[in-house]
Amino acid sequence: MTRSLVVRSEKPEDGVAIDEVLVDAFRPGGSAVVGLVERIRASDAYVPDLALVAEDDDGVIGFTMLSWVGLRGSSRDRILDLTPVAVRTGRQRQGVGTALIRTALARAEAMGEPGVMVEGVPDYYPRFGFERGSSLGFEAPSPRIPDEAFMVRRLSTYEPGVAGRVVYPPAFDAPGI
Repeated sequence: MTRSLVVRSEKPEDGVAIDEVLVDAFRPGGSAVVGLVERIRASDAYVPDLALVAEDDDGVIGFTMLSWVGLRGSSRDRILDLTPVAVRTGRQRQGVGTALIRTALARAEAMGEPGVMVEGVPDYYPRFGFERGSSLGFEAPSPRIPDEAFMVRRLSTYEPGVAGRVVYPPAFDAPGI
């Protein structure tokens, strides 16, 4: 059955549905991810146009956001970070996550941003052009992050001077994150 999927910026009235998606997709740790998203929204790292929902006839079935993280030793003081990427468990492996990620990357590209970083599954994100951050000169924000899980997607305005040490903002400081 084909359902018409729409990816759009989140609206305030999407909050409850987004929380439900996060809890479902990240169980048993979904409430920690809800807290992370709430802290990002309340911070200067939040970019409203880059907080995206995927919806179809069933309502909101996916969510992702790009937000700012700091960079040290770089030609820039910040870079966009892709987190979280969430799709309802019953709707995974149907292209919803792909649509969310591609839309987020396209919006970052349209803003003229040089790149996007992600801390994620090494077997998933390379299909979107993500590559090991360390091979590009980026340093992960924590030594606990496996090298293969810390990735950067270079966009068209990328230059090597962008690389540096990623610093998570205070919104990321919480148990379970």
